[in-house]
Amino acid sequence: MITTDAGMADGGHRPDTLGRRAKTLIQYANHPLRLLWRYVRAHPYGHALVVSSIAAAVGCALGAQFAIRDLIDALPAGHEHPSRVVGAFLVIVALLFADNLLWRLAGLAGVRTFVAVTGDVRRELFGYLTGHSPAYFSNAQPGTLASRISATANAIFTIENTSAWSAIPTLLTVLGSVVLIGWVNVGMAFALVVISALMTVFLFWLARRGSERHLDFASWAASVDGELVDLLGNMPTIKAFDATARECLRFGNFLNNEIRSRQSSLRHLEKLRIVHAVLTVLLSGSLLGWVVWLWTVERATTGDVVLVSSLGFAILHGTRDLAVALVDMTQHVARLADAAQFLLVPREMEQRVGVPNLEVRDANIDFENISFSYPGRRRVLDHFSLHIDAGQRVGLVGPSGAGKSTVLALLLRWFDPPLGAGAVCISGQRLTDVNLKSLHDAVSFVPQDISLFNRSLLDNLRYGRPEATEEEVLQACEHAGCLDLIRSLPEGLHTAVGERGARLSGGQRQRIAIARAFLKDAPILLLDEATSALDSASEAVIQAALDKLMKGRTVVAIAHRLSTLQNFDRIVVIQDGRLVDDGPPGELACRPGIYRDVLLRREYAKAMG
Repeated sequence: MITTDAGMADGGHRPDTLGRRAKTLIQYANHPLRLLWRYVRAHPYGHALVVSSIAAAVGCALGAQFAIRDLIDALPAGHEHPSRVVGAFLVIVALLFADNLLWRLAGLAGVRTFVAVTGDVRRELFGYLTGHSPAYFSNAQPGTLASRISATANAIFTIENTSAWSAIPTLLTVLGSVVLIGWVNVGMAFALVVISALMTVFLFWLARRGSERHLDFASWAASVDGELVDLLGNMPTIKAFDATARECLRFGNFLNNEIRSRQSSLRHLEKLRIVHAVLTVLLSGSLLGWVVWLWTVERATTGDVVLVSSLGFAILHGTRDLAVALVDMTQHVARLADAAQFLLVPREMEQRVGVPNLEVRDANIDFENISFSYPGRRRVLDHFSLHIDAGQRVGLVGPSGAGKSTVLALLLRWFDPPLGAGAVCISGQRLTDVNLKSLHDAVSFVPQDISLFNRSLLDNLRYGRPEATEEEVLQACEHAGCLDLIRSLPEGLHTAVGERGARLSGGQRQRIAIARAFLKDAPILLLDEATSALDSASEAVIQAALDKLMKGRTVVAIAHRLSTLQNFDRIVVIQDGRLVDDGPPGELACRPGIYRDVLLRREYAKAMG
């Protein structure tokens, strides 16, 4: 089994900067066949058993046909020499039994091995994707990433199945048949080799000409699937705007395009079959005529006629099957290459392994002359420096786009400052020099947009501390003011919350996130509009809980409701990526600047309201 480097960041057993498996996977981005061989090599015994069983089964099938030839030749003298007839009969039965047994053995080995490979593919690609920074996931749709992982696994599964059950048996049958026909007549065998090679090349070329039709059909089929997901996900909007008929018409157009492309694809395959059928009839008749002529001049026996006829038909039909199998595999290799190139892109930010854990001695935080910009965008932080003492409560305020969320993102190490563009430190240790898991263990984060897993409330609450008992979870819920919510649910903590927590309101999800932060009990607390989805009464309850949670911890909070920052030690005002003001709330309220301007505007709006 192939393992991933997704979980290697917790101990640092390897001194290299980039995980060894991640390095290897990147090298396969433009080499789909090498990527395929990587997974084949991971299960050598299983694949060897499949191939050897198939080869032996083909050998038994060909041997049975040769034994039938001996049986036919033995029949005229069968009454005088019954032992030859009985011997040939027993050989045929034994070979047929072995043939079927070997195919079943290959099938069982294939089920185990090929399915294991798909698991390896999904596991390893998922592990590789988890090493990307959040910027990667913000620019790629989750559904697209999931479908690409599945497409890669399915392409490899199809290639292995096509190889095992179509290409390899057909190729071995053709080669074995040529050898047996050569036993009867070398010239006939040579002619069949030349004709089969030319026929295979011609059919392969003809089949390849339809590749664009097949890919076009696959593209339209994917579009129909995507359109269905989009429509079903937006059904309330469709109903609200009475757009059912319009959307049905639009979806019908998608379906019509898919139907036309599918018909074009299937028509091309039918043309290929017609051409092959005509060639097979002509060549089979010629081959049969040749062997009958050899029989008339007593250069072939009756058994030889039957053997050559059956093997010749097998060879000629095999050329079609082999050509189609090769085209099918070529298409799936192309899909594998496309998915691999999409998924195996270099990571923007690498988790270093073999580095020490973060030691939180006093939980102070330093931003040291940070200059940072997101890819393709203007600079967000411009020589930003800030020191936060351990145990301080610091609120970040400023206009939208000023860089407040980026400060939290750098603290969580969702991004790294460019080399030479400053550093972020906790307890005097650069975050790029410490183990990422130890950093996240030291930080609790309550975001503005709460997304929960489609699991039970208990699983979501314990996500940052899986070993917590139910009693500890309930205590955290009590502190967060959501114990009544838990008790009101039919299954309590074991209630499933739905996709992204859809069965809960926005305020309920925020309370769950706050309870999760209580339970984690980390020395550093980051809050990003942690009470934005709550009404005034609920906010007062949660604010009291947060005040309790913040005691003895270093807190960095973003809040547009300045009332939530009145009990903080400091307010840091950020504008255009720079620190423009800093001080206690009461001091800033009396000093000209952004903070006082916002306060005055809100007091005026409150008075007018």
